[in-house]
Amino acid sequence: MQTDIGKKAAGEKAAEYIKPGMTVGLGTGSTAYYAILRIGELVRAGLEIKAVATSAQSEQLAIEQQIPLVDFDKIEQIDIDIDGADEADTQLQLIKGGGGALLREKIIAAASKEMLVVMDDKKLVKHLGKFPLPVEVTTFGWELTFKLLVAQGAHPVLRLKDNNRFVTDNGNYILDCHYEKIHNAAALHTQLNNTPGVVENGLFLHYATRLIIGNADGTIREITHPYQAKTSF
Repeated sequence: MQTDIGKKAAGEKAAEYIKPGMTVGLGTGSTAYYAILRIGELVRAGLEIKAVATSAQSEQLAIEQQIPLVDFDKIEQIDIDIDGADEADTQLQLIKGGGGALLREKIIAAASKEMLVVMDDKKLVKHLGKFPLPVEVTTFGWELTFKLLVAQGAHPVLRLKDNNRFVTDNGNYILDCHYEKIHNAAALHTQLNNTPGVVENGLFLHYATRLIIGNADGTIREITHPYQAKTSF
């Protein structure tokens, strides 16, 4: 319950950054959920925006909240992406993908002028890696990709849901890789994405522009990085 207080506070705070006329990326997860609810309230009160969703789950929630969704071919740019994280450090490096939407989340983050990361204070860490790193892989030959990751020391585990293989919105599998501590996130990101069969990994290294952290008492802490430059198309 205390965690939900922090998540709700962070999600609602992020909605304050949205201005009329913006195109907004709607993230996925338990904290982004509260942001979407608040955005829905603002829209129903007269705020005019357009939005894109990072998952089928968030898209459905946006429809329920009467948030106008727009096709990607109608977008010139995304002004703000509001999304959660499974882990974040003070350098604004993230691990994402616990909800299984990491590929879509990264596509939208890369196209956004700003990425606001909403989270509770338990997600802020000194070093990334305690949370298993999700790696999205093709279903074709995934067993061979699994073996390649084992050889790299990734300690992968095939993600299951209800005793069946978890399938992403893109029709892929996820291998959750256990590192405990990631020493060189940039090098690991390159190594993983150079591995045949890997579609994308859950390291988000140069996307976040602001962390909005909700504490259990409902207070907010925000972290920005003075050297973090965010560009989009």
